[in-house]
Formats: sequence, structure tokens, C-alpha cells
Amino acid sequence: MAKGYWIAHVDVRDPERYKDYVATAKPAFERYGAHFLARGGEWKGLEGTGRARNVVIEFPSMQAALDCYNSAEYQAAKAIRITVADADMTIVEGAEG
Repeated sequence: MAKGYWIAHVDVRDPERYKDYVATAKPAFERYGAHFLARGGEWKGLEGTGRARNVVIEFPSMQAALDCYNSAEYQAAKAIRITVADADMTIVEGAEG
């Protein structure tokens, strides 16, 4: 079964409140087996418009990635995030093999 990945590009407008988003999202990430591959850190823009924070989260499956996003726990976190950050988010299925 192919893994699922969240890819997020984020500009945080309020770093203190963003911490509330992270704390609120944590139970959903734990429940659905999230593994952070990249979270912030140095980045180099090569093409297109970049954002200051880039995140890649691996899930055991595409379904787990979707279920996490749609969960009540994550939706509560999202309600905080949209007030303190601008984000582009995508969920993609990993290559098998």
C-alpha cells in the first residue's frame, strides 16, 4: 500500500498563536500515524512562489492522510491555523516500491 503525504507551504502571521495550532493538531497526527519528514528549516526556492515554512508529513496510507485532515481533531486545529497563517496544502499518494 502506498503511503500518503501532506505537503504544506506556510507563511505564519502570528508565531505565538501558531503554537496553539501545533498543540491542537498533535492528537490527530498521533492518531493517524504521522511522521514529520520536514518541518520548517532551511529551504531554497527554485521555481514559483515560495512560503517561509515548508512541511512534509508521511502517513501510513493515502486514506490515513485524508482521514487525519478530515478528523474533528485536525479541523479544530485548522480553525486556529487559518486565523494565524496562510497555507497551501496538498495530500499526495507516494510511489509504490
